[in-house]
Order: sequence, then C-alpha cells, then structure tokens
Amino acid sequence: MDTSYPREDYSSHKREPSPAARASPPPRDHLIWSLFNTIYMNFCCLGFMALAFSVKARDRKVCGDVEAARRFSSKARCYNTLATAGSVLLPLLLVALVITGVLHLSKLAHESVGFFTYQFSGSDDEDK
Repeated sequence: MDTSYPREDYSSHKREPSPAARASPPPRDHLIWSLFNTIYMNFCCLGFMALAFSVKARDRKVCGDVEAARRFSSKARCYNTLATAGSVLLPLLLVALVITGVLHLSKLAHESVGFFTYQFSGSDDEDK
C-alpha cells in the first residue's frame, strides 16, 4: 500500500534489459557516499546534487531500467568525486597558503629587526 503522493505507474515503463545488461552486475547508486558528502562535506552543493542522482539511480534500478540507472549512477559518482576532491583539496591549499604566509612574514620580521631597533654607539654619547 503506497500512502505517499500519487505516482505514475512505472510498470508500463519497464524495459527488458538487454542480454549484456543482464550479464553485468547492477549499477551502484553511491548513496552512502552521497549522504556523507551532503552532510559532512557539502562543497558548493555538489553533495546534494550527488544525492539527488543517487536516489534517481536507485529508483531506476528498482524499476528495472538498468541503462538509466547506469547513467544516473555515473553522474552521482562524478559529483561525489568533485565534492570529495573540493572538500579535501581546498582546506589543504588554505593551510599551505597560511603556512607559507606565516613563514614569509617571520622572515620579513627577522630581517627588519635592525630597522626598528636603534642602538646608541659610544661616539654618539661623547658628542653631547
């Protein structure tokens, strides 16, 4: 009994999978990876996009449309890869920039110590 919103009857849209599709394993939907990217590392909403395509891939797989499930699965994997790479590489790049900035500033500060400190020599005191 389906108590959710009215849906189309997908039984008439079922396609018989081709012999090659029956021999290959069903496509993965990458749902767990998409959930992880959506909740923890949502970079530019790519995790949410991956989650949407993962759900579409799972729905198509359940309906028996293996080719559409494979296309949606491929898109979900692409968005998951981009979200994971962006969420891992951008903070690493930021840390590297901060470290190099701090090292550069400390080098500048060390070189300019002579400019900010003035030492009186013995000849300056004798002139007065």
